[in-house]
Amino acid sequence: AELGLNEHHQNEVINYMRFARFKRGLRLKTVDSCFQDLKDSRLVEETFTVDEVIDMLDGLQTVVHSEVESELINTTYTNVLLLRQLFSQAQKWYLKLQTDVSELENRELLEQVAEFEKSEFTSSNKKVDADFIKPKLTPLNEGGSELLNKTVACLQEENEKLKTRLKTIETQATAALDEKSKLEKSLKDLQMIQGDQKTNANQDITELENKVAALKCQFEKTLNDSTANQKFLEENLVTTKHDLLKVQDQLSTAEKELEKKFQQTAAYRNMKEILTKKNEQIKDLRKKLSK
Repeated sequence: AELGLNEHHQNEVINYMRFARFKRGLRLKTVDSCFQDLKDSRLVEETFTVDEVIDMLDGLQTVVHSEVESELINTTYTNVLLLRQLFSQAQKWYLKLQTDVSELENRELLEQVAEFEKSEFTSSNKKVDADFIKPKLTPLNEGGSELLNKTVACLQEENEKLKTRLKTIETQATAALDEKSKLEKSLKDLQMIQGDQKTNANQDITELENKVAALKCQFEKTLNDSTANQKFLEENLVTTKHDLLKVQDQLSTAEKELEKKFQQTAAYRNMKEILTKKNEQIKDLRKKLSK
């Protein structure tokens, strides 16, 4: 006979049935003792009147009624405590259990339980009621609840790690914006320089290339740390490239102005040769930068 439960739950049912059988045996012994007490204390004469018999039966009825009522009340309270344990464990997992009271009077199910009890407690390999030991319930804060607490702790730890990584990415992004501001300031300074602008053009471009390369490395590292910031970093990199192209365009304009000024000086021919070499170098650098 089976109840359709897994092995663990079926063992729990068997433990409860042992407990119920033990309590039932004690209560039956109490009822038997009521009758025995009546026999020992009142049935001492050979003949009794009708009133005496009625009086003895009324007294016996009162005692038995009290014992049976006490047992029924105790059984109800015991079942409530059992349900309380089950519901408390379910609440630890945020579950809502439901019961169908109408099934408690299902004759077919009751017979199935009776057959299950018979098969479990009348076999030779089962323990008798006298050997029953009340099992110790597993604390409610262990088992599934402990697993849930560990899961929450892991999620909190992972959340802290994500917060730390986010702060790191924000710091890197702020540093990149600061670097961009510095580049813009450098571009403005380059526009204000006239005489030394041509001479320092190669150095400025080299510095810009180094800064762009540093930004690329920094952006690539940030992209590897968090894919969520990829779009932001790519847009920032594109903006930086546009700024660099803008600087190059400004440098080209400055070159033309310088050529006009140098054409009006006596050293124009010498400077033209130097500028031609520098322009070739700038073109090569532009090709490398474009690649």
